[in-house]
Amino acid sequence: MLAFTSAARAGDTTATQQLNFWSAQAGAPGDAGKGRVFFGARHGGEWSCTSCHGTPPTGQGKHATTGKTIPPLAPAFNPKAFTDTARVEKWFRRNCKDVLSRECSAAEKADVLAYLLSLQP
Repeated sequence: MLAFTSAARAGDTTATQQLNFWSAQAGAPGDAGKGRVFFGARHGGEWSCTSCHGTPPTGQGKHATTGKTIPPLAPAFNPKAFTDTARVEKWFRRNCKDVLSRECSAAEKADVLAYLLSLQP
């Protein structure tokens, strides 16, 4: 099993490896259908993942507050997506807290990654 640490380097992983890691942590494979629903839900707050990443997240997004552009999140549309473990950990932590007011569970991360990997050109 991959051990993800904050000391990881750019290009140290793939989206599929991330999915496999979080699925193992959750004890079940990621579910793309659950990930799609999760991605679009507001979870009782003001924002959803789609607020910044779009629907579907295959094109350039835009931060809901700052207006800063965000590269496509789906790996098939952005080859650099989910290739740097430290960045993956940072953005999951930050974005989950923005959307959920807590960190995402391993199952939620696996589901979102399964959804993102299911998006193809």
